[in-house]
Amino acid sequence: MKIFLCPELPWNQRPGHQPGAIFASGTAQYRSLHRPILAFRPHSTICNRSRHLYRLLPVPYTLYFMIDGRRAVRYDAALACRQLAESDPKLGHLIQRVPFTMKLKSQHSPFEALLESIIYQQLHGKAAAAILKRLLTAFGELHPAPEHLLQAPDDMLRACGLSAAKTKALRDLAAKTIDGTVPTLTRIRRLPDQEIVERLTEVRGIGVWTVQMLLIFRLGRPDVLPVTDYGVRKGFALTFARLPKSKPFDASMLATASQILRRGEKWRPWRSVASWYLWRACDLAGKAMVLPD
Repeated sequence: MKIFLCPELPWNQRPGHQPGAIFASGTAQYRSLHRPILAFRPHSTICNRSRHLYRLLPVPYTLYFMIDGRRAVRYDAALACRQLAESDPKLGHLIQRVPFTMKLKSQHSPFEALLESIIYQQLHGKAAAAILKRLLTAFGELHPAPEHLLQAPDDMLRACGLSAAKTKALRDLAAKTIDGTVPTLTRIRRLPDQEIVERLTEVRGIGVWTVQMLLIFRLGRPDVLPVTDYGVRKGFALTFARLPKSKPFDASMLATASQILRRGEKWRPWRSVASWYLWRACDLAGKAMVLPD
């Protein structure tokens, strides 16, 4: 969650007009909560640090809580679908059946996004969400700063439900964010995909697949092909392979990375869109794929 603070204004000049109202700015949504406060770091309009870091201000402010929403991709999705259909008619048949509706998750910093990815690894969604909520609560309902995560005692992190391995992974993430290995959001937007993969996979517990999901669903990069993803491998087989109709799908039918890479050359520079459609092929086959955030 992000918190935006705006100086005191008459009600009719405030976004949302009243406490609890939801308003939109661009593709993001916000909820207003009016209260006099004396806590804000004056060098930034976004507060995502623990409360005790804030500097005192002598005037009341209104808080606006950003509601994690979804936003459209920045690239031309219609052009991507048209060019993919032209370069690969079989994929084009799938594109004709399903409109492109992929949305990106509201952007966190790479540190915050990877923190959540580490927590969610190998856990059911509800269990991971509960651990994340406890962690944020322990740091004042906000994502902790890397410095604070490093300083937090193990007992505090373990009490949130983190395993010893994930505690070590989060500490390594924090350390590599401080030393610049994990870039800021502003910096990562300017980096090429491969450099992002190389830098982020230096973090303990972060593999190529995790970074590819961040590239596709957070940064909105258009040309990422996660060849090790189960859904992509299954969707590829369902779309392009001649599978026996009398036999239920099993792991032996999954496409190989080399098969996907070879055909994927046709899909450049829109391989993220092609991947999304391979996930949709699994949905059409009868079992919806749960895509990562």
